[in-house]
Amino acid sequence: MNSIKKSKGVLVEAHYLPNVQYFSKLVQCPVLILEAYENYQKGSYRNRCHIAGANGLMRLSIPLRKGKNEQLSIRQTEISYDEPWINQHWQSIKSAYGNAPYFPYYQDEIADLFQQRPKFLFDWNKSLLQLLVDLLQLQVEVRLSEGFSKAVTDEIYDLRGHIHPKSHRQQVDHNFQAVPYPQLFEERHGFLPNLSILDLLFCTGPQAVLYLEESFKSGD
Repeated sequence: MNSIKKSKGVLVEAHYLPNVQYFSKLVQCPVLILEAYENYQKGSYRNRCHIAGANGLMRLSIPLRKGKNEQLSIRQTEISYDEPWINQHWQSIKSAYGNAPYFPYYQDEIADLFQQRPKFLFDWNKSLLQLLVDLLQLQVEVRLSEGFSKAVTDEIYDLRGHIHPKSHRQQVDHNFQAVPYPQLFEERHGFLPNLSILDLLFCTGPQAVLYLEESFKSGD
C-alpha cells in the first residue's frame, strides 16, 4: 500500500455509520472514493456498526433481502423491512447517546435520514456518510469508483478490506491508533475504542476532528 500522506484519494467500501478508523483517513485525503463495483461481502461493516450503550458494546445490523449472496453487486443489495429495524436502530442510538453533550446539536439531521426507507444498502450508506462528512465539516469530496480494479495508482490509498469487524480478517493498519476521548459510559465499561463515528461526534462535537487527526500515526 502506498503512503496515505502522498495520496490524493482514499478508496474504501461504503460502511454503515463507519468507525473512527475509517474517518481518521478522511482528515488526511481530500477525496473519498467509494468502491461501487464490488460484490457484497457478509460479516463486514457494510451492514453493521458498533455503538456504546448503558450495557456496553452494541451491534446494529441491517437485515438484507439478498445480501447473503456474496456474488451480488453491492449496488443491487437490497435492504429488508420485514422488521422495523430502522426505527429500532434510531431508538438504540437515542437511548445510547441521548445524554451525550453534543447529541442535541446533531440529532435532528440524522433523525431525518432515519425517517426514510432506502431500498439499496449502498445508497443508504452513502447518504449517511455524506451527512457525517458535512456534520464534521470535513473538506472531503465523496466520489464513486468508475470500475473495479484490484490494483490502483500511487495517487490512491487503497483501504479496501483493511477495516473489518472480525479481527482475524482485518489487515494491520499502521496508520491508526485508538486515541481515548471522553465517553458517556466510560466509568462503567472503560474506554471502548474504534466505535461508530457517532460515538465520537456525540461525545466530543467540534473537537471530533482533532481526535481524528490524533488517531492518525505515520507508519510509512
